[in-house]
Amino acid sequence: MAAFGYPISLEVTGRTAVVIGEEAVAQGKDRALASAGARVVIRSESDWTPEDLDGAFLCVAASSDPETREAVFRAARERGVLVNVMDDVARCDFAAPAVVRRGDLAIAVSTGGRSPALARRLRQRLERQFGPEWEDALAALGEVRTETLHQLPDLAERSRRWADALDVEELTALVRAGRRDEAKARLRARLLRRPEPDLAVAP
Repeated sequence: MAAFGYPISLEVTGRTAVVIGEEAVAQGKDRALASAGARVVIRSESDWTPEDLDGAFLCVAASSDPETREAVFRAARERGVLVNVMDDVARCDFAAPAVVRRGDLAIAVSTGGRSPALARRLRQRLERQFGPEWEDALAALGEVRTETLHQLPDLAERSRRWADALDVEELTALVRAGRRDEAKARLRARLLRRPEPDLAVAP
């Protein structure tokens, strides 16, 4: 069975995340956690203590010293803290994927710990493929969903209508062209099975 075979997104807002080691900081683990809303505590390899993990939700650590890696892992396990000891798969509860973010859209790439370099390369490719318009496109989708939710109360029927109504290419083309309201109007009409506005999709 592959390592880290169950992808998951964690809610870390307001929770304590401990980042240990200069390399973990150099790779931006503290910044990524802080941007997700975590309360980040940073410790160096030399001055951390097991008590730093008291009350923490998760820990990311990096060390070239095997004894330090094992000590961090044990301290986390004893306290029920999720832990990722970088480049040490046996001492990880989770893998931190390479992520492309466009507003609430998060596209994560994981190689099960086998090749972080490949994950970064794929992330760069996805950054070019999914431009800034995707943030606004997702926001528009969320607005239409909220606006039509009470009119489509049945979950199964709502799911079918969304599958039929959503035209991703049209949506992103219209948003990219500055025609966000038109994109919403076309989608809303298809969801509610009403006549669509007579709008041309931008080339």
